[in-house]
Order: sequence, then C-alpha cells, then structure tokens
Amino acid sequence: MSTPGLSRGSLAIAAVSTVVEWYDFTLFLYFATVLSRVFFGPGEASVVYTLAGFAVAYAARPIGALVFGRIGDRHGRRRAMLLSMALMAAAMLLTALLPTRAQIGPAAGWLLLLFRCVTAFAVGGEYTGVVAYLMEGAPPHRSGLVTSLAAATSEIGGLLAVAVAASVVASTDAATLEAWGWRIPFLIGGAMAVAIGAARSAMEESPEFERQRATGTVPDRPLRAMLTRHRAAVLRGFAISALGSITYYVGITYVPTFLVTVGTMDEPASLRLATIAALVVIVVTPLTGLLADRAGRRPVLAGLAVASVVLPLAMFRIMAGDGYAASLAGAMVLAGLGGAVSAVGAVATAEQFPGEGRLTGLALGATTGTAIFGGLAPLVAHMLMRWTGSPAVPGAMIAAVALAVLPVLARLPEPDRTAAGPG
Repeated sequence: MSTPGLSRGSLAIAAVSTVVEWYDFTLFLYFATVLSRVFFGPGEASVVYTLAGFAVAYAARPIGALVFGRIGDRHGRRRAMLLSMALMAAAMLLTALLPTRAQIGPAAGWLLLLFRCVTAFAVGGEYTGVVAYLMEGAPPHRSGLVTSLAAATSEIGGLLAVAVAASVVASTDAATLEAWGWRIPFLIGGAMAVAIGAARSAMEESPEFERQRATGTVPDRPLRAMLTRHRAAVLRGFAISALGSITYYVGITYVPTFLVTVGTMDEPASLRLATIAALVVIVVTPLTGLLADRAGRRPVLAGLAVASVVLPLAMFRIMAGDGYAASLAGAMVLAGLGGAVSAVGAVATAEQFPGEGRLTGLALGATTGTAIFGGLAPLVAHMLMRWTGSPAVPGAMIAAVALAVLPVLARLPEPDRTAAGPG
C-alpha cells in the first residue's frame, strides 16, 4: 500500500540523529587505549578489559532494540526515537562525570561498564528506529539513497569522534589526559544528544505507522508475529547485519587499535589515519545507496560479500608492514568496503519486514547480528592476534563471515519499490 512521504525536515532530523550514537561508540573504540589506563590501569591486560567491556555492553543492544522496538511498533516511531535519545544523553553525560581508578579503585571499571550497557541499550533502539523511519518516509525510488543517509551521518559521528579524540590527545600531556582530558569528548557527545533530542520533538510521525493507525492494523504482539510468521526474514536480516557489522567494526573502528598494537603507528597517527578513512565512508555511502536503487539490493550485497572474502586479508597484511602510505591505502580500502555494506544493508534489512512489527523484526535480526559480529568481533580479533601472532587474523574473520552469508545474500528477495515498502 502506498503512503505519502515525510517532509525533508523530518527526514533530515532523523538522518542527522545517528551522528550522536556512532560518535559515542566510535569514541569508545578510538579512545580504548586511553580509557584502559584511566579505568583499569597500565598494561596490555587493561586494553583487553576495555575491549571486553565494549563487547559485554553490546549484549544490551538487542535488549534495548526489542524494548524500543515494541514502543515504536505499538506507539509510534517518533515516541521511541525521543525516548532512546533522552536515555543516551543521560548516559553520556554521566560517563563524563565518572570517577577514575586512581580515585576509587577497581570500582571505576565496573561503573564504566555499567554506563556502556545503558548507552548500548539506548543505541539498540536508536539505529533501528532511524532506519525504519527513513525507509518508510522516503520516495520509493530513492529509498536506498535516503536510508543510506543513516549510515553516512553515523560515520560523520565517527569522524567527529576521531577528530575530537585526536585534538584532545594532541593538546594535552599524558598526565592531563588521564586526569580530566578524557572527559571532554564525552561532555561534547552529551551536549549533542541533548540538542538532537530537542530537534526530534518537531519530527512528524512515520507515514507507515499513521497508515497502521488509520486502518487499525497496529500489532498487539509484534514480537510473537515476527517469531511465528517472519522467521526467514529475521534470519536474512541477521545475515546482512553480520556482514555489515564485521566489515565496519573490524575493518574500520578496530583499525586504530590494530595499528597501535602491531607497532605500525602511535595513537595520534592512527587517529589521523582514521579521520581519512571516515571521509572515505561518507563519500562511498550515498553512492552505494544510489547504486542499490538502480541495480537492486541483491547484486550489490552479493558483490560486496565477494569483495569481503578477498580484500580484508590483503589489507590487514599491508597495514602491518612499515610505512604510512601502505597503512593509509589499506585503511581506505577497508573503509570503502565497510561503508558500502552498511549503506545497502540498512535499507535491505528494513525491507525484509512488513510495516506492522518492522522495528521488532529489525531488533531480532539486524541488532542481534550487530551484537555478535560488532560488539564481540574487535575483542576476538585482538585476542586471536595475540595468540597466533598473525596480523592477518582480522581479515580472515571478515572473509569467514562473508563466505558464510554469501549464499543467503545471493538469494535475497528484491522488494517492490513502486510502493512505500511491504506492509
């Protein structure tokens, strides 16, 4: 059933919203070595604890997606997005005020983990809500492009994170950074979340949800409907998300920690390189969205899966060698690959589900895939590299996931884009 689209203002506010969530989570990974010293003390083990905290916190993400997904499916996308951003703003501001290990001992690490879990819970509802909102409000022939903006602006958040982190690291000495300098990026993120939360109050409701209210089809039990009638769609969403998550979190956000770990670069240099990689993602993402609108979701995703089998192995070997130019080239290729998968993956996952229960379907499929292949992947890559001594491990992980999901992506059903989406 065709539905009218959203105003450009509402679409713009929704798209920009993802800046905050990815600013926060990218900041945590890019700042992992600093936070490890502040909250867990010096030594390699502290980096492992910090990455483990990132992984554990991700377990809260699918839970948050289910909670906010039910709110969005039962009471509207707008309400869910307002509540999730309010919770995220509170968690980020409280993180900036946390006491350090030097002040209260080991309890500092546990408090950091607690607020990572709260933030992950909020992010679980954020991205799925934004993706569904953009896809439902976009012109059908441009749904790939418009929905890809969620991935593009999220990378702007990542770019802001690395820029702020690099600026703070460059402008403070080690003692100042560990005493209070690390708080500055989180305070900035909290302020952005408050501002975007206020802007969201002016957003319209999704036309898809308005259609459901008008026709009386708002689902009473969206979770039950997804589990009983749309299990295949959930599995397809999981496969798409698995590839998108591992190419992003291992192929992009883990790269600065990888470069420091293998001794190729120091922290400031690795963060500068990550800034360039983020720019690559911002350029690649809308172009891939346009390509998916023209060529279809299936061929684009299948082609990217094939590329993910081959390219990451070579790129991680290149980045482990000597030389800034080689590391830059490897990081740019990985950034383009990860950005492209995220761009088409956003709209492709949302299109797997009917409008009735779409957010819950995304929570079960896409967010669960992200929790496993996004939250756990950097830690697993780091540990396997330590055990094997091979810098090719992260690339091998990406290749293995790509091979596993390729049969699913090659048979992905193409949606009817003459309507506003399945409903």
